[in-house]
Amino acid sequence: MAVLLPYLYTGGVHKHGLLIELMEDLGGYIIQKVVTGTEVNLIMLVPEKDVDIVKKLSKELLGILVEAPLTGVEIAVVSPTLASHHLPHSACDVAEYLRHPGANTNMLGLARGMGRRVSLSMDYERKLINEHDIAVFTFGSFSDCITKKKPKLFEGIEIPIVVTGGPSDLKTKDIQGADLYVGNIGRVSHRLRRTEEVNALENLNQEVSKIADSIRKQQARDPLAVLPARVMKEIENQVPEIRTVLSPAPLTLQLDGVRVKLPYDQFHEKIEKLEFDEGVTLSELANISKSDVGFAI
Repeated sequence: MAVLLPYLYTGGVHKHGLLIELMEDLGGYIIQKVVTGTEVNLIMLVPEKDVDIVKKLSKELLGILVEAPLTGVEIAVVSPTLASHHLPHSACDVAEYLRHPGANTNMLGLARGMGRRVSLSMDYERKLINEHDIAVFTFGSFSDCITKKKPKLFEGIEIPIVVTGGPSDLKTKDIQGADLYVGNIGRVSHRLRRTEEVNALENLNQEVSKIADSIRKQQARDPLAVLPARVMKEIENQVPEIRTVLSPAPLTLQLDGVRVKLPYDQFHEKIEKLEFDEGVTLSELANISKSDVGFAI
C-alpha cells in the first residue's frame, strides 16, 4: 500500500482542475478545496512515489506546493483546566499553532485536573481523548509536578501522548507514559510571542509531525481495510445531508478513521450501508460507533 503524503497547493483558479484530475489518476485525494476570489487552496493526499509529478504540474501552473504534515490528523489539546484564572493562554496558542501545518485540534479542559494532590481525569474524558489521533497535554512550569504528579492523567490513554511544559531541562524519559516532551511552553499570563516561545511552538509542530508520519508508515506496512480519505469521499457523494451541517469540518479526517458530524441515531444505518465499487458496504470494512462527543459518528 502506498504512503499518502499531505500537501497544500496554493495558486490561481485558472486550470487548477488539471491538478484535481491528476490526483484522481494517481490515486490521491483532495481533502479540501477553498476558492477565494481568483486564488484556490487545495489540501491533498499525494502518493509518495508521485510527489515529483505533482510538483512539476504545480510549477507549470505557477502555483506553490508545500508540505502540510498534520493534514488528516485530529489532535486533542488537553489542559488540567481552562479556567481563565488558571492561565490557559499557552494551551490556546498550542492548539492554534498545531493548525498551521493542517491539524484539526479540539481543546479539552479536565473537570478535576487542577492541583497537585487531587488532579485526576474521568472515564468520560479519557474516552473523548482516545477518539483522537494524538493527545497534547499542556502542563505548567514546575518540574516536580510534571514528572511526579501529572502522569496519572495519562492512565487509560491509548494514543500517543505529547507533553508541553515550562522547564527546558526535562527529557521525555523523565515523564512516565509520555511519548514526547517539549519545553519552554509553560503556563504564562501572556500569548506566546517571544522568540524562544515561538521556536518552542515550531519544535512542537515538527516533533508531532514526526509522530504522525511514523503512524502513517506503520499503516502502510499493515494497511487499513479502507482508506479514511476514501470513506470521506464516499460520504460526500452518498450522504447529501452532510452538506447542510453548519459545524466546522463536518467530516473530520483522522489517521485511522473519519469523524462524521451527523446524529448517530438518525444516520448510522445510512453510513453503514455506504457502497463501494467492489460491491461491499462500509459496515463490512469498518466499525461505526457513536462518538462520546454526543453529536457525531
